[in-house]
Amino acid sequence: METTLTVSIDDHNIARVMLNRPERHNAFNATMIAELTALFTELDRDPHVRLVVLSGSGESFCSGADTQWMLSVKNYSPQENMEDGFRMAEMFERLNNFSKPLIGRVHGNALAGGIGFVAVCDYVLAEASAVFGFTEVRVGLVPAVISPHVIDKIGESAARAYFTSGIRFSAEHAREMHLVHEVVSGTKALDARVEEVIAAYLKAAPEATCKAKALIANVVDLKRISRANREGKLMQYTVQAIANARVSPEGQQGMAALLSGGTPPWVKK
Repeated sequence: METTLTVSIDDHNIARVMLNRPERHNAFNATMIAELTALFTELDRDPHVRLVVLSGSGESFCSGADTQWMLSVKNYSPQENMEDGFRMAEMFERLNNFSKPLIGRVHGNALAGGIGFVAVCDYVLAEASAVFGFTEVRVGLVPAVISPHVIDKIGESAARAYFTSGIRFSAEHAREMHLVHEVVSGTKALDARVEEVIAAYLKAAPEATCKAKALIANVVDLKRISRANREGKLMQYTVQAIANARVSPEGQQGMAALLSGGTPPWVKK
């Protein structure tokens, strides 16, 4: 059975979750989506787990959705395509609504849907050489299901600039956009700083920490329309957007070009 994650829980009840598809730069597929959803449901219910650190193995944090998996939707029925999109959206909702602190350790590439994982973390530390980018439009797609979480972090202005262009940006710029909280030079220094942040979190009362996180979510929701109405309509819209993009001619051509190492037809040679 394929396993896309490595998980450990130490003596301090810190859970460390590592995306483990290094050969695909930790691109997520249907298996990783299912495993992450199930794992974070389990970790949320575990009364002993204090917090979670999310990282990636190999050269990258996460390069987004696996293009081989995304290309396969051309054979899906419209209903199957929508159901697939809902599973992806629900994974991000599960991580975003995780009741305990979620710390992100980012290195290498954090691209496209991979930034969704960055956006749902409560505290994000990035290695200085990390590269970010909403690259979906360059393969004929849109950053649909991650958009609610990302826009909450970076705002409309940055979303307009980077969602529509696919321009890559540095870890320092990600910090300026409020996507990242700290930038650290070198992986050893990054790991050391992650441990310092964990130690700081462990000084906080566990229940109070969870209540503080819930407080933020509730205050934000009360300033908008009701949670149920917002989530239902917004998820329906974003899932439909990615479902349409994945089966569009541009989406299929762009992902095929990416896999083959070619150039999409809209890029002049």
